[in-house]
Amino acid sequence: MIWTGTCGFGRRHADVLGDLDAVEIQETFYRPVSAQRAAKWRSSAPPEFRFCVKASQFITHDASSPTYRRAGRTIPPEERAAYGGFRDTAPVREGWEATRAVADGLRASVIVFQTPASFGPSEANRTALYRFFESIRTNATKAVELRGPWATHIVERICEDLGLVHAVDPFDREPATYGLAYFRLHGSPPGPSMYRYTYTEEDLSRLRSMSTEYDDAYAMFNNVSMQADARRFERIVRGAAPSESAVRP
Repeated sequence: MIWTGTCGFGRRHADVLGDLDAVEIQETFYRPVSAQRAAKWRSSAPPEFRFCVKASQFITHDASSPTYRRAGRTIPPEERAAYGGFRDTAPVREGWEATRAVADGLRASVIVFQTPASFGPSEANRTALYRFFESIRTNATKAVELRGPWATHIVERICEDLGLVHAVDPFDREPATYGLAYFRLHGSPPGPSMYRYTYTEEDLSRLRSMSTEYDDAYAMFNNVSMQADARRFERIVRGAAPSESAVRP
């Protein structure tokens, strides 16, 4: 099965819920989202629609990250070192509890933990990853997008040990895990244009071929033209032969 969606709604919620298979909630990365909003999103979606949640930046990103401008809080200088990096601290635990609460309310299929490029494969960071993921519980699949210089064999071992899915942009690298693929499409095939890139029909056909190499796959578009590209890809998936991809009724 291939689930097609976008990273964020980016347009009228009803259009996304009606046209696509999934959405990755982005607001949860910047600041906590109320359980009431999560319940409203879930109740307005078709039963088969899949919600994914991007984990709080309080878990993954240091307080020096520019993304904290949208955090909705002022962090005193003496507390900044407690944020991010999967540290064993109160702010990281707060970020996880906020993420988990929304995931539970949405009955989320996947929680995505995206690290900054500065989060590299040091011994301290690997230890923090193990400690964090061994301490949390959720019914959702946990996917990790490690954007630093992580070697494939290290990522494969970490994911195997901790039961994680390796989230990647498939035009940039192959996942280090098998079975379920979680593709986050940042618009990168040509390189410099990145998020401003609009996928070609050839790109989308290639994406479908890559997706069918896995038991199941999420294709989550995260570029400026994500809604239009996702809808085009959805049409390609629905038009595929049943042996290549399951078609949603």
